[in-house]
Amino acid sequence: MNKKLKNIAILIIGLIFLNIINQSFYKRFDLTADKRYTLSKTTEKIISKVDKPLFISVYLEGDFPSEFKRLQVETRQYLEELAIKNPNIKINFEAPDNQRENLIKRGMLPSQLTVEEQGKLSEAIIFPWAEITYGKKATIVSLLPNAIVASQDEQLQKAIENLEYSFSNAINSVTQKKQKSIAVITGNGELPDIYQYSFLSEVAKKYKLAKFTLDSVTTNPQQTLKDLTSLDLAIIAKPTQKFTEKEKLTLDQFIANGGKTLWMLDNVQADQDSLFTSGKMLAYPRDLNLTDLLFSYGIRINTTLIKDLYAAQIPLATGKVGNQTQFKNLDWFYHPLVGGNPNHAITKNISPVRLQFANQIDTLKNNIKKTPLLLSSTLTKKVGTPSFIELQSIADEVIEDEYKGGNQLFAVLLEGDFKSAYKNRVKPFETPLFKDHATNNKMVIISDGDIGKNQILKEKPFDLNRDKWTNQQFGNKDFLLNTVDYLLDDAGLIQLRNKTLQIRTLDKQKAFKERTFWQFFNVVLPLILLFAFGFVFNYLRKRKYS
Repeated sequence: MNKKLKNIAILIIGLIFLNIINQSFYKRFDLTADKRYTLSKTTEKIISKVDKPLFISVYLEGDFPSEFKRLQVETRQYLEELAIKNPNIKINFEAPDNQRENLIKRGMLPSQLTVEEQGKLSEAIIFPWAEITYGKKATIVSLLPNAIVASQDEQLQKAIENLEYSFSNAINSVTQKKQKSIAVITGNGELPDIYQYSFLSEVAKKYKLAKFTLDSVTTNPQQTLKDLTSLDLAIIAKPTQKFTEKEKLTLDQFIANGGKTLWMLDNVQADQDSLFTSGKMLAYPRDLNLTDLLFSYGIRINTTLIKDLYAAQIPLATGKVGNQTQFKNLDWFYHPLVGGNPNHAITKNISPVRLQFANQIDTLKNNIKKTPLLLSSTLTKKVGTPSFIELQSIADEVIEDEYKGGNQLFAVLLEGDFKSAYKNRVKPFETPLFKDHATNNKMVIISDGDIGKNQILKEKPFDLNRDKWTNQQFGNKDFLLNTVDYLLDDAGLIQLRNKTLQIRTLDKQKAFKERTFWQFFNVVLPLILLFAFGFVFNYLRKRKYS
């Protein structure tokens, strides 16, 4: 009896010991081939900065299409990994049904989905959003990124691939104690603020923005350069006036001292408003006096316009019914709809970008790494300038043999050691900050100044990603925001956008056709086997003991 009690006591103590070990040590093993549930070092570094409660509310709870429960499960599993790494991260899944209006007011717009169940199509509304709150800061996260995809299954895959980047980027933005600063360059006829609002208002949520005029180089160039070099990035959006040598040296030395730059340049004067007013316009080269500066970086922006058969649409009056003017959306080949480089973090998974009267970029051989970001289709045609452009040409018959220009480059990323354009040259002013080259710097050059220009509707800025007349969706804002993030990213966060996963999805048509077989296989067949086993077992038992 004592021996039995001793064994029971040992067993109980052993179970208690194992339970203590189980509570003290926790380890999950990621056995997936693509390491789907393994956090990157970048993400671990970001969440390690969370030193007080960070609340994540996910609005993927309730009754919605079965295939999007996969997104719910993947989101929950990913967030659980974050919470395990840092207990300060608190997760809550909420049903949006009773707070839809409130969510829409906070910028979380619903998505309408086409659902196929049992061979029938129906519509469903979901709120694929999450909200992150950290102290007094808050931001929202889209769980269903806007991208052109072939199917809803592909859209789901893109959403799951984007989970780590979306949450890591949002957590990084609310936990950053020191924001990086961006100079919006003015003084050379750049775009007015209202036309950059859609883009810059999003940038301002994450970075400090400061308008910076180069006019002051005329009176105090040394101080202007000193002030500019204290900032991290300069945005030059569609300048229309020549840059003086002092202004060019200021930008050159900003780059040589490590400053990042985003150039949006038009080398051709083409006024869309005059085209709609008079029906024609003269497109002619614009001299910004930047050729030598860009040439030193290995880039030349030509003064030819590119027509592309894969183009955005514009509305044109096609007649009247009664007193009502009838409009029709027609392809306007001077507005190329260009695709992004699928292998780069800036442009992966973004919608096509609309350009307006864009110029071709040539790259020159030097030691700078050049990565194409935006390319036209192969069906292009070069139009030399000066030349007249008439609106009525939109009705001309397309001769495809004239559109064999091939892919044209419209945006390029430059990375490396940039040589100063003023090395071994007479300088317009002397400065102690002068450097003859930059080490490991980055810039992006876009040959269209209107890429970041939003439209105006009822005297208010319109969304850059949409056209107010045709309601077409574009990727302009996403492209520019990704570009800013990439240029200012020191932690490798933007590289998470290149994450690729293999999501196994169900073939719905095959499942519907074969549903009777699989219902029989999973429900009826096990019952038959169980009945047969019971019958044989009883038969053998009776035979043995009878």
